[in-house]
Amino acid sequence: MKQAKEISDEKLEVVWEPQPGPQTALLTCPVFETLFGGARGGGKSDGVLGEWASHADICGKDAIGLCVRRERIQLTELIERSKVLYGQLGARFQEIDKMWRFPNGARLRFAYLENDSDALAYQGHSYSRVYVEEMGTFPNFDPIKKLMATLRTGNPEKVTPRFIATANPGGPGHLWIKQRYIDPAPSGYKILPTEYKNPFTGEIIWKERVFIPSRVTDNKYTNTSEYIGNLYMAGNDELVRAWLLGDWNVTLGAYFSEWDTTKHVIKTFKIPNHWIRFMSMDWGSAKPFSVGWWAVVPDETDTFLDIPSYDLSNKRIFLPKGAIIRYREWYGTRATTTTENRNVGLKLTAKEVAAGIRERERNEPRNEYGRSRIAYRVADPSMFRNDGGPSHAEEMGKFPNYISLRRADNTHISKRGAMGGLDQVRARLKGDEDSRPMIYFMDNCIDAIRTLPALQHDENHIEDIDENCEDHAPDEIRYACMSRPYFRSQGDDIVRRLLKSSDNSLVLHDDLMEIKSENKFNQLRIN
Repeated sequence: MKQAKEISDEKLEVVWEPQPGPQTALLTCPVFETLFGGARGGGKSDGVLGEWASHADICGKDAIGLCVRRERIQLTELIERSKVLYGQLGARFQEIDKMWRFPNGARLRFAYLENDSDALAYQGHSYSRVYVEEMGTFPNFDPIKKLMATLRTGNPEKVTPRFIATANPGGPGHLWIKQRYIDPAPSGYKILPTEYKNPFTGEIIWKERVFIPSRVTDNKYTNTSEYIGNLYMAGNDELVRAWLLGDWNVTLGAYFSEWDTTKHVIKTFKIPNHWIRFMSMDWGSAKPFSVGWWAVVPDETDTFLDIPSYDLSNKRIFLPKGAIIRYREWYGTRATTTTENRNVGLKLTAKEVAAGIRERERNEPRNEYGRSRIAYRVADPSMFRNDGGPSHAEEMGKFPNYISLRRADNTHISKRGAMGGLDQVRARLKGDEDSRPMIYFMDNCIDAIRTLPALQHDENHIEDIDENCEDHAPDEIRYACMSRPYFRSQGDDIVRRLLKSSDNSLVLHDDLMEIKSENKFNQLRIN
């Protein structure tokens, strides 16, 4: 690299060079959009700083860079490390502007985006490089897209603009990052093209992205027994898998740590006609709405069902009485694939949503009036607000759709001893005394399976969920659970299994002594 002073070749000193492997791949990568990293200690930050130094050396005054993080305090160590490297190259750092100026005219600014709307401040700017450090701290893709729109150059023959981000598993942005970069190519190094069409010329434009994984074993400075031992000491097995191995299938800080895909997800099967069915719904317009259809297991003696498990054990599942099964869903997103941003709504009217629900119920069992035999439908309380006209719920109940809704219990967390909706979901995920879940998801319900285990704790209110998470399906799952409260058995399980409420009671009473004292045995029948 060029030095600020004129010195002979014999005195040239290497300030920084990429290590073989991921860092070298980052500097030589021709792809427009790159996610670099995936585990702690992989040399991500040094790779970013080194990539900029190389770019600045090659492009001179045409190299204009922006490096952002979510909070100002998070920039401290990155700036200090940049001073170690760039100061030796003759660059000057302006503290007020948080900008490096290199002798050849290259400029790199450090900034932070505390709110998503802060990205709008960069409209009209032009950068040849945009770096986003620890992108998992950004809950959604929207501000990142706005930063990408600033990548352009006045010298295209010499400069190729690039977007480079680093990330580890976990954080508010875990889900969308995993969908965009990891799921399509878990091992990385696969170029993923996206096609766009120029509306003015009709020309097809291709934009490419790639994931370059980097782990502690790729960094000679951290690939030591001491550092790896420190990572092992940091927490549980899941934390070690995420930090040390860069395992994106681990959701750090998950609100529902009880989630287990092998237990809660089952293969799709035909629901028997005599099972009770109901529906839950969360409203959305600019953001997705979510509709879930559920069936209630009437009796665990329904052993005629052949239900394979979701994992590879091929064991058979016997569903416990009172368990609820999500057998269908409709997620109102504009995205057509799982790798796109699915947190963007369809902006349908209430009547259009009602028509869509009716269409999706065309194969449901029918009642004596010829309508789908859905016992009840619980919906987002906001749908019942009258803001100068008919509510969404009222519109959906009109001719010709007749989708009648009842207001859901929107209690999030426990209050005064009563179980809240989140507790109800947790209780069903944990299941009965035999650790059999009381809630299941058929494998066609991809958005519930995608978003429920990804929920994070609210940092300011640890008992609640982070409102920045994609919570549309989890909200209506909460409504569904609150419509059929579940209390884990404390009584004699052998006797309990012999008893069945004649009306498939909405509440599972498991204390036999309480039932006996209230003389309810005449309401029970023995199977």
